[in-house]
Amino acid sequence: MKIALLGYGLESKAVEKYFRAHYPDTTYDILENFTPEELQSKDFSSYDLVFRSPSVPPLHLNNETTATKYFFDLCPCKIIGVTGTKGKGTTCSFIDAILKSLKLSSHLVGNIGYPAIDILDDLSENDVVVFEMSSFQLWDLTKSPQTAVVLRIEPDHLNVHKDFDDYVNAKSHIAEFQTPEDNLIYFKENPNSEKIAEKSPGHKFPYPLDNPSNALIKILDCLQVPGAHNRENAEAALIAVAAFLNVSLVALIQEHSMAIEKALASFKGLPHHLEFVRTFNNVDYYDDSFSASSPSLEVAIKAFPNRPVILIAGGKDRGLDLTPHKKAIFGAPNLAKAILIGETKAALSANENPEKFLLCDNFKDAILAAKSYAESLAAQDSKPVVLLSPGAASFDMFKDFYDRGKQFQQYVKELK
Repeated sequence: MKIALLGYGLESKAVEKYFRAHYPDTTYDILENFTPEELQSKDFSSYDLVFRSPSVPPLHLNNETTATKYFFDLCPCKIIGVTGTKGKGTTCSFIDAILKSLKLSSHLVGNIGYPAIDILDDLSENDVVVFEMSSFQLWDLTKSPQTAVVLRIEPDHLNVHKDFDDYVNAKSHIAEFQTPEDNLIYFKENPNSEKIAEKSPGHKFPYPLDNPSNALIKILDCLQVPGAHNRENAEAALIAVAAFLNVSLVALIQEHSMAIEKALASFKGLPHHLEFVRTFNNVDYYDDSFSASSPSLEVAIKAFPNRPVILIAGGKDRGLDLTPHKKAIFGAPNLAKAILIGETKAALSANENPEKFLLCDNFKDAILAAKSYAESLAAQDSKPVVLLSPGAASFDMFKDFYDRGKQFQQYVKELK
């Protein structure tokens, strides 16, 4: 067998590992640092399989596949898939924790950082896979998970997708190939999520609920992660588990409330997703380095509604319209000061009140400036928050968002 790997990230390395174990005589051609035009002009007819990395646009070849498509074809058990612009990883983590609290054999995979193909050999029909699905993984998928969750859908990844319609269309594949027996949970306050839900022939469960029960509110009050958006994510997770088990949400909570409360309370958040770092000199520091869009910025600042936020934002200029970013930052009523960094700092600050922002060329200087301003507010008993939520890609100053978050945490932990 002869395989081409387009890109050599986490998923492609997992594909290579899997095929080396199952087909030792397979040969591989690994292609990296290519342009779309170079791929389009290359002849792939000699390959048995061509595996695209998630962010490589579909080539529409007969022998083309992805790790996600391959996994869906061979997975022996049911899949709960989650997509959206913000909150996928957290919602998947909630679902996984709830399923485990019910003593089910749950496996968390996908965009959250665990290649699904790594566990393919270990699965049986009695397992359940919780799959975080990006638009790239859904791009040309032709099978949908039996239970699908569609969170808020806002513009993102438009530097890769040709336009927003292409992005939404890719997301819609999580619902489009469902059957009437399948389940679709969707965020009813977002027209893009509703549009995707319309494509599913399955049972539809909108959220958030108009009149949540006291029992549901009690469970959501157990959450340790901040923000109204995380309460919505937990609600979606509970509805998804109930639908998957074919029971009502009321019945699920009545029978398993203690186990579910314990499971949700034990979740402290994903790394670099509104992750609490430290309290120093009466200032709380939070790392939301994963934030790369205006919706991410908005929900991060809203997570602290009654506290002044000193925000560190900005990053790689991807040629996007930054109007929504500026609105999310300077329109936030609890913004105390925006410390702006990276290639987008000038555009973000343009025509804004100079009292509301400070420009920094150096990341450490930005953190020290945020510290100084926050401590002046702490002296007034205002309980300030220093929040790293860039709302932008990291590649102008860092290796990736992990590097950005790790540097932030290191600097914060070294504060004296």
